[in-house]
Amino acid sequence: MTSNNNNNGFETFLSQLKETNATLDFFCDFNKIEKNVQKVEFNLNKLNYLIGKDNMEEAIRFVWEQDPSAFSVLDIIIAVRKKDKKKVIDDKGNVTLIENYFDSVDSVITFIKETGLKEVFQSRQIKNLVDYVFGVEVGLDTNARKNRSGELMADRIGDIFDLNGIPYTREVNSTVFPRLKILGKDKKRFDFVVTTRAKTYLMEVNFYSGGGSKLNEVARSYSDIGPKINSLPEFEFVWVTDGQGWFSAKNKLEEAYSIIPNIYNLTTINDFVNKVKSEL
Repeated sequence: MTSNNNNNGFETFLSQLKETNATLDFFCDFNKIEKNVQKVEFNLNKLNYLIGKDNMEEAIRFVWEQDPSAFSVLDIIIAVRKKDKKKVIDDKGNVTLIENYFDSVDSVITFIKETGLKEVFQSRQIKNLVDYVFGVEVGLDTNARKNRSGELMADRIGDIFDLNGIPYTREVNSTVFPRLKILGKDKKRFDFVVTTRAKTYLMEVNFYSGGGSKLNEVARSYSDIGPKINSLPEFEFVWVTDGQGWFSAKNKLEEAYSIIPNIYNLTTINDFVNKVKSEL
């Protein structure tokens, strides 16, 4: 399928890209933070016993005798999540998982001493480990902002579809459609699938407020799969993207714009909405 997009159209498209899609609730997901803290709160309260103790080793051994599992939450105190499977070099020069330090009381003592937590606990720089970990979770949650921007964009498109009475399905694997074997070994999960009397629209939705190599990869990938999907008469690939991060990957976006007929942003998405409504 030949694109109807042209250079003038691309420059207009580029000028429409928005600086941000963030609202005030973008920065911290406090519901998620609270749930994460609740999972470790019980053990953190047990470890509060260590705060202010002069004989730290004796205090650690006392807590260990009461409940060894209390120390299973030590990793989050140094802002490490278990799922990340972080490794360090131990005092013997061996590479080991951080969580392995929680297997014995002696290794727990080593962990607390060598991470610097011993001094922090004894000096009472931390007054309450539950409150402290809440702050740690807030900091870690900022790492999710890039993904959150994409989620906000998808939610925005979903709201637009709902408002216009457009039926859709979210998060659909390409394996649902046998004809999409044309994509080869790569399996795709489309953000939206919209089916009308004329077509089944397979949609990707994203927003990039900042630049980076990922944008070039995304544009290159969609330039590859878009024509393959569009070669099947019953399907059409649709890409909805926005954000001034694209200024750093302008050339690749322009290339994709010339290849993929259906590229929209938040300004032009109503063109797609009207097209779909006419086909329902």
